Amino acid sequence: MKIFTWILTVIATGFIVYNATKLNFDALLTGESKIAIITIVAALCAIILLQILRISKKIETLSKKRK
Repeated sequence: MKIFTWILTVIATGFIVYNATKLNFDALLTGESKIAIITIVAALCAIILLQILRISKKIETLSKKRK
């Protein structure tokens, strides 16, 4: 599970970098830039959710060790 979350985090980071190159700063909310912004926000949400999952798994293993 740990490797899986790291792989997805790397993929999401790749999406962020790729879509950052697609941004047109003169017209951020039109055309391809709008789609790029949406994809960047979605990738950031995915990274946050993966971090929460990773932390919750770590907490779960620590609580099992203490019992």
